[in-house]
Amino acid sequence: MSTDSAIPWVFGYGSLIWRPGFPFEASDKALLRGAHRRLCVISHHHRGTPDNPGLVFGLERGGSCVGMAYRVSPENWSQVHAYLREREQVTGVYKETLRRIRLASGEAVTALVYLVDPSHEQYAGRLSLAEQLALVRDAHGTSGANRDYVVNTAEHLLHMGILDRPVLELSAMLQAERKAG
Repeated sequence: MSTDSAIPWVFGYGSLIWRPGFPFEASDKALLRGAHRRLCVISHHHRGTPDNPGLVFGLERGGSCVGMAYRVSPENWSQVHAYLREREQVTGVYKETLRRIRLASGEAVTALVYLVDPSHEQYAGRLSLAEQLALVRDAHGTSGANRDYVVNTAEHLLHMGILDRPVLELSAMLQAERKAG
């Protein structure tokens, strides 16, 4: 994909919701059709290590996903795009693509979206909540504790009025363990 300055939108569905890490002009809740959020990517960098891997969100084919869209100014696009490639493409587990999204305002825009590559070795597929919990519980990477990543995402989704049941269930399990421990 080129760094076309005509594409000033970025779609976030995980930590990009609560920590975009780049300058933007506007943000809005947005709907992406054709892909859904799932904890399906083994993390050896941001939220785990090769010896103690964690688990991060990916956009899998099918369904839909409500997340956050960010409009980036054309003059910042090249810098933001380079930042996102460095952040999201550490191991190439995501496919960088352009997709139409619908903003909460009703406007349809084209956004940069990172979809999980199901043929990549770090793709975990569909894991049970117990399997997710086992991976997330004690993993820690360069961006922090895996449990904090899941809990922060769940809290921000709730704040946005997004009821993503699997994320909320795993977050509740992690918080219950923390209180019990």
